[in-house]
Amino acid sequence: MIKINFDSKVDTTKATAILKEIAKDRMGGWFNLPRKYDMGELMRIKEAAQKIRDESEVLVCIGIGGSYLGHRAVIEALRPKSGTRIIYAGNSLSRRELDHALKLVGDHDFSINVISKSGTTLEPALAFGEFRKKLIEKYGEEEAYQRIYATTDKKQGALHDEAVACGYTRFVVPDNIGGRYSVLTAVGMLPMAVAGVDIDKLLEGAADAASESVEAAVNYAFMRYELGAKGYDTEVFASFEPCTAYFNEWLKQLFGESEGKDKQGVWPASVVYSTDLHSLGQFMQDGRRNLWETIIDYPTDETNAKVVQAVKIAHLQGGIPVLDIAVSSFDEKGFGELIYFFELACAVSAKLFGVNPFDQPGVEAYKNELRKLI
Repeated sequence: MIKINFDSKVDTTKATAILKEIAKDRMGGWFNLPRKYDMGELMRIKEAAQKIRDESEVLVCIGIGGSYLGHRAVIEALRPKSGTRIIYAGNSLSRRELDHALKLVGDHDFSINVISKSGTTLEPALAFGEFRKKLIEKYGEEEAYQRIYATTDKKQGALHDEAVACGYTRFVVPDNIGGRYSVLTAVGMLPMAVAGVDIDKLLEGAADAASESVEAAVNYAFMRYELGAKGYDTEVFASFEPCTAYFNEWLKQLFGESEGKDKQGVWPASVVYSTDLHSLGQFMQDGRRNLWETIIDYPTDETNAKVVQAVKIAHLQGGIPVLDIAVSSFDEKGFGELIYFFELACAVSAKLFGVNPFDQPGVEAYKNELRKLI
């Protein structure tokens, strides 16, 4: 169960109404997902993951944003000891990075999990073209197609149509769950299972949070809103475990895309201590007081725990509001709890700011301009 060290002024009537809105929203499919998971789909994910692990040394995960940040966050944090190596591609337009990923695969036996609802997002589309070509050159077309796993729309889109035509194994990006809320769907569950993450325990943690941590998530959302109303326009997510840096990145996408619209929202930033105490520490202690700090307090060793304590004391004395979110365990169950907790808190928070938590109209602006240039 997630624990917090603060208490906000929750309007229970308003909170209840917001939770009902989220549950009924056409994009609120993640809300009850942990408690109503499709066990047939879960079995298909496990079977595909085992097949990939049996025949491949490497799985190339191709996707951007919500199609890769969530599962990469869990995999890099937990560092499973048994499982196939995951290499990521298609999350930038850098030719240098794409060539580096191709070089990492080298002559290893590999499979591809391409994750894109439409199949037309430029970054993953370009990377998929390169790795698909490499796969065909290595295995021939027939076997290559058996090593491609497409997580995409159920009925339509460029990737869906190609997957059907070529016979790729297909998994679905649900219509009622947006990318940044999709970690617990096949989008995240397949690569995590391939990497050796216990996805049953992950779901167990998420289901526990859906039952036991709702009040804490709502409390956190209302506290964020209160701080925003007082002029605090930046939230700094602080971790004390370097391996959780990508979890911070997922949080920044979750809150940034959910809240940052209609000239509303709080700017999400992140640090990893104690490392960043030697770079950003001065600003945190003595810089502009427009920010607050949300410490994600993972179970840690004795020395690191003392650093956590020292930072809380120093930053509170420096005039920074410090929120503390305590994680029950540093394992799949703990991260399942965290994922659901933050998804719910983010959706409630966005509603409090008066914006739709589930769209991202601004993301299309750069895409439209890029299409004109290419």
